[in-house]
Amino acid sequence: MSIIKSISLRLAVVLIFIFFQMAIVASIVGAILLRFPYIAYVGYAVSVLVFLYLIKKDEASAYKLSWVIIVMTFPVVGGVIYLLYGKVHPARQKISAHIEEHALIAKLLDSDGNLPFVNQVQCGRMYSLLQYIRSSSSYHAYQNTETKYYPIGELKFSDMLDELSKAEKFIFLEYFIIKKSQMWDDILEILEQKAAEGVEVRLIIDDFGSHRLFVNKYIKALRTKGIKVMRFSPIKPFLAAFMNHRDHRKIMVVDGHTAFVGGLNISDEYININSKFGVWKDTAIRLKGDGVWSFTLMFIEMWDTFCKTEERINNHAFYRMSMEEQNMRDMLSSPTKTDGFIVPYGDSPLDNEQLGENIYIDILNQSERYVYIFTPYLIISEKMIHALQMTARRGVDVRIIMPGIPDKKIIYRLSRSYYNCLLEAGVRIFEYAPGFLHAKSFVCDDEVAVVGTINLDYRSLYLHFECATLLYHTSSIQDIKADAIQTIAESREVSMKASSWHDMLDAVLHLFAPLL
Repeated sequence: MSIIKSISLRLAVVLIFIFFQMAIVASIVGAILLRFPYIAYVGYAVSVLVFLYLIKKDEASAYKLSWVIIVMTFPVVGGVIYLLYGKVHPARQKISAHIEEHALIAKLLDSDGNLPFVNQVQCGRMYSLLQYIRSSSSYHAYQNTETKYYPIGELKFSDMLDELSKAEKFIFLEYFIIKKSQMWDDILEILEQKAAEGVEVRLIIDDFGSHRLFVNKYIKALRTKGIKVMRFSPIKPFLAAFMNHRDHRKIMVVDGHTAFVGGLNISDEYININSKFGVWKDTAIRLKGDGVWSFTLMFIEMWDTFCKTEERINNHAFYRMSMEEQNMRDMLSSPTKTDGFIVPYGDSPLDNEQLGENIYIDILNQSERYVYIFTPYLIISEKMIHALQMTARRGVDVRIIMPGIPDKKIIYRLSRSYYNCLLEAGVRIFEYAPGFLHAKSFVCDDEVAVVGTINLDYRSLYLHFECATLLYHTSSIQDIKADAIQTIAESREVSMKASSWHDMLDAVLHLFAPLL
């Protein structure tokens, strides 16, 4: 299948425009250097300064190395290319808006009257991690929150439709991918009905992930039906650093009392209708109770940072009151389970804090008996490699479950190139034989788990907006462990591979892994 056939016409046009921009820039630079050869020295000087900046910069070494190679290979223009497109942060006004909005959200989180008293005695080894999350991101631990784990997408989808049909006040959806599908049709039918009933319906879609369906005409049609839509970071035919940052979150909030989060996007393969990669294995979790407030504010923060000014959400009290009213009704009818703590959290590429990666590493570092990991991709920094190796060498049973059938062959090849260095340290790796595993979950020592959207790859850990739920001593942790054990039983274990000429290809892929 050709590239043009495998992607939409709109994205193909964008890529063609970008290619022509690069060709035009190269032609202009070449012409200038022919006429004014001394300008080349300016380019060399910029590249040297960028090289020194990269060496000193506090960033993943692999990411820096990728750019160092580009700068050194094209010394006349490499430094300028990095300044234009290589810096992780987008325009200053976007950073400023995001920081201001998060500061507002942090105040609302701090003013929550239902936050539990968390201390060393209650939380033991988790206390320091909870403190880190709160100080670095403002997200809190909650009790009074019931959790339900989903080991496969079909089970979650059934409950999603049920909760959507009960909505009375508002529905928030934030998804990386929404495709034309039976899954979306079923959801949209309820959204249209609820919007007609006066329920506030807001939808955030990532333009890269959902560009095929969400063209301007379609968005306008949804708006006429009362569904407010925000397209995150629209794809434009101009080179821009911010296009590298995507909204990879998958959040659904209903009336502030129920939230779903996990690996599932909205497309039929996620619920095993017309899957091209065998059985599509994904995981998710549902929250009911106080902890949903963090996901409600997470959505509002994203919406207000990037929406049009006239569409900002100003009445936060309305959403808080809706949540409290429903939670009170739920408590009177059937008391919410309060076993353990949960911490909903979001990770942003704009704050210089790799929250998702740091939480994963802390779980590995504090583990004592086992850590089971679901991830569809394995493209990791030296920090993560070292944490996995050290955990296994301490005698902890570390198991990583990967897809058996890949969705992206080059990424699959790159992921497998990390196997040997982990296997040598005692990490056990399994590939899910029935099909593609898209889940992103950690479970450790029957005490700690994470379910969310965060892959073990550079894009999730460094470049994308992500989210997850950290669980401590909740009953659902046993469900996550049981699912991991069952999935391992359905998988084939990977063994060490002898060195071959493919190792050279792997070495080259590793150099540019952070940019893929």
